[in-house]
Amino acid sequence: MDGLKKTPLYETHIKYGGKIIDFAGWALPVQFTSILEEHHLTRKGVTIFDVSDMGELDIRGPGSLEMLEKLLVNNISKGYPGRVIYSPMCNPEGGCVDDLMVCCLGPEHYMLVINAGNIEKDFNWVKGVAKPWPGVKITNESSATAEVAVQGPLSEAAVQTITKAPLADLKYYHLYRDVDVAGINTMFARTGYTGEDGFEIYCTPEEAPKLWDAIVEAGKPFGLQPAGLGCRDTLRFEASMPLWGQEMDDTHGPIEAGLRRFVYFKKPDFIGREALWKKHKEGTDVRLVGFEMVGRGIARTGYPILKDGEKVGCVTTGSYAPTLDKNLGMGFVKTALTELDTEFDVEIRGRGIRAKVVKMPFYKRGAEE
Repeated sequence: MDGLKKTPLYETHIKYGGKIIDFAGWALPVQFTSILEEHHLTRKGVTIFDVSDMGELDIRGPGSLEMLEKLLVNNISKGYPGRVIYSPMCNPEGGCVDDLMVCCLGPEHYMLVINAGNIEKDFNWVKGVAKPWPGVKITNESSATAEVAVQGPLSEAAVQTITKAPLADLKYYHLYRDVDVAGINTMFARTGYTGEDGFEIYCTPEEAPKLWDAIVEAGKPFGLQPAGLGCRDTLRFEASMPLWGQEMDDTHGPIEAGLRRFVYFKKPDFIGREALWKKHKEGTDVRLVGFEMVGRGIARTGYPILKDGEKVGCVTTGSYAPTLDKNLGMGFVKTALTELDTEFDVEIRGRGIRAKVVKMPFYKRGAEE
């Protein structure tokens, strides 16, 4: 693992038996026991993940809200201290620079949580957009911030045993600041990337191993186990949550990805507004769909999608979905092929295997399975 970036929990993962892989230049555990076991445990119980590779940008000072309204496509003015807002961040052509979470910390004070592979790019992009607002101070706090995610229906019960903060009162996509967990000062956000209830907990890198150990110990009566990247991807995929670089990228933005609800056209000016409005009103050549494999085979990222032998799209993510016991996929296809039950083929090892368009999200917490 020489040459790879390591999170503050690298040695902890070794101690707990994590199988370390190269993930976009980071040494992170793909699994501790098995991907399937960790997946099912997150759906039915509780697991803990290391997500310290994520980036954090601190935004503060006069004009911060105005700058963020220009930078992001969602309505940031609806935020208030303790609110978390999801938003794509677009380029002028309506493609996606990144998608991120805005943590509202105080008046004219925000934290952007950004994707690990985009930290430097995003930092430079935001600084460029902020130039007309000299009072806005932007600091890259990524190396000074560690983050763990506790996910699953038993997450609240497990973590409540080591904090006095009233977790039952914390609403979805809201946060608490200055939460004491086993003597460690943290920030708690009721967010996650698994489709389950849970928390993303932020602390200093120095305190991260102690925080991890405290949560694992507190979670023992609830069956808590560490989990790795493998099931994090299958969990987010079942919940049809987009992954930047696959379901969105520099050329495919929120309109193509089916995320129109996160674009707030009522505000008069933001980067990409004109292009996004045109796509919204006139339609796009391709749209993201969910599909189920009818024939035997698993669709993988990058596999061609065919209709009558002609390439009409590309798989963005595909996998066996353990909760649903189906082979499913997401992909961009020509807009004419996006109606439910439309059939096409996925090219797998040179053969066209039949698939049909199905509704997303594939899995929704609390819904009948």
